[in-house]
Amino acid sequence: MIRLQVRTSAHAELIDITGEVQDVVRQSGVQQGVCHVFVPHTTAGVTLNENCDPTVAEDILMALDKVVPWRAGYRHAEGNAAAHVKASLMGNSLTVFIRGGSLALGTWQGIFLAEFDGPRQRQVWVKIVSG
Repeated sequence: MIRLQVRTSAHAELIDITGEVQDVVRQSGVQQGVCHVFVPHTTAGVTLNENCDPTVAEDILMALDKVVPWRAGYRHAEGNAAAHVKASLMGNSLTVFIRGGSLALGTWQGIFLAEFDGPRQRQVWVKIVSG
């Protein structure tokens, strides 16, 4: 397993980490298999979505803010309950097939770290399995 370090710079943002994950796949030498991506945080997540037009990421964050506003009478004492809910909605892991030594992504797909309680130093764990 490889641990990537990602420094976030905003309270909420989607950071494209496709290149970093692809580097791990390349360095592994695996030609066919799966790539597991996991975020070990309760106020951050990981998602797969369009990485060509940056307004898609902005729209995702805007929609999440509408569904889960920062202040809504939550009971969590730390004051970041919305970040926990958004991270749960986004999910903390994903799996992508490896084909020909590369991530088998669709034309417009990219892997994003989803920050909901930043800025922070985050980890992304990547595990490559041959097969």
